[in-house]
Amino acid sequence: MLRQIKYFQAVVRHHSFSEAAQECHISQSAISQQIQSLERELGFQLLERKNRSFVLTPAGEHFYKKSLVLVADYEKLCQESLKIARGDEAVLKIGYLRSYSGHEFHLALEEFSTKYPLVSVQLIYGNHEDLFHMLRNGEADLVLNDQRRAFSDEYINLILTTNNEYIEITSRNPMSQLSSITPQELKNIPCILVASKEQQETEREYYQSVIGFQGEFIYAENLEEARLMVIGGQGFMPVEGSGEKLNFTTSICRIPLHRGNSQITRKYCLFWKKDNSGYYIEEFAEILKSKF
Repeated sequence: MLRQIKYFQAVVRHHSFSEAAQECHISQSAISQQIQSLERELGFQLLERKNRSFVLTPAGEHFYKKSLVLVADYEKLCQESLKIARGDEAVLKIGYLRSYSGHEFHLALEEFSTKYPLVSVQLIYGNHEDLFHMLRNGEADLVLNDQRRAFSDEYINLILTTNNEYIEITSRNPMSQLSSITPQELKNIPCILVASKEQQETEREYYQSVIGFQGEFIYAENLEEARLMVIGGQGFMPVEGSGEKLNFTTSICRIPLHRGNSQITRKYCLFWKKDNSGYYIEEFAEILKSKF
């Protein structure tokens, strides 16, 4: 039946039995017979024939659209299975937000690696724009990122969670006693951002224009370095991730970040290209989603 479905797709794509027959390397009469055989097996008509032309029936149009997804999934499954059969290494390349501080990803990675020990997971760290370019250029299969753009139809945009925003500040600072804090109240304290040298200006512009921090900005290469700077009293750090209480130090205080009377929130998502949707991508996405 699969071959017959491909013949049917070719006829619809070319809107011609003769051109579809040439593409499929069979005769025009043979491809017509194969589609008639498919219709008999399905039990309904796909094409309404009119002299030398045809139109899709409503059922045929629905079947055609769904069959495109079916065949694409089948071919992807065959490719993945062939790699396993040949002993090729299956690789899943995941882009990870450099400054994300939640533990959900680590739990998901542990479960995925236990379930699929033969799949090699490559982690690539970056800021928002780094990850966007990695995904667009095929350097990553999927990325964990925050939402700063409108969703695109080219990608699967899986919303994982909407988190409240916090800042981390040394407990020695008098502001650490506040129950909440606003960007305006932090104007005289440097903001510590986790960003590569290439993305420092982009991150500064976002936190300044969108979040509203107006003071000095300083930068750290990774989350650990940023927290050491916080402990040393060099500034505060906006926290991306969950609002869970810290248990690794008493030197840092986490305070809800407000705008007016409401706490600032941010959406975190998994993104991957629709045309790169594969078994391992969707499996990891499902596992990670379950951790939130």
